[in-house]
Amino acid sequence: MTKRKRRTFTAAFKKQVVQLYENQKPRKEILKEYDLTPSTFDRWVSQYSHSGSFKEEDNRSAEENEVIQLRKEINHLKMENDILKQAALIMGRK
Repeated sequence: MTKRKRRTFTAAFKKQVVQLYENQKPRKEILKEYDLTPSTFDRWVSQYSHSGSFKEEDNRSAEENEVIQLRKEINHLKMENDILKQAALIMGRK
């Protein structure tokens, strides 16, 4: 089994493929004609139906966005904590 070379597709192309599907063109025909994997095609259809966009950040739930924001905040606070620990060590030496 040979590994398929990674391809990139424009948003316009993805939208065109999804619209073909929405206009009742059979899924199997679309996959064969455009040489797409089923998982890629299904992800495009799902993303477009949820938000009308193919960008990951546009398709995240509120909870996913909150988790990402909280992780950033945690990393920032850890960095601040490390700086304060270093400052305390320096001040303790004087």
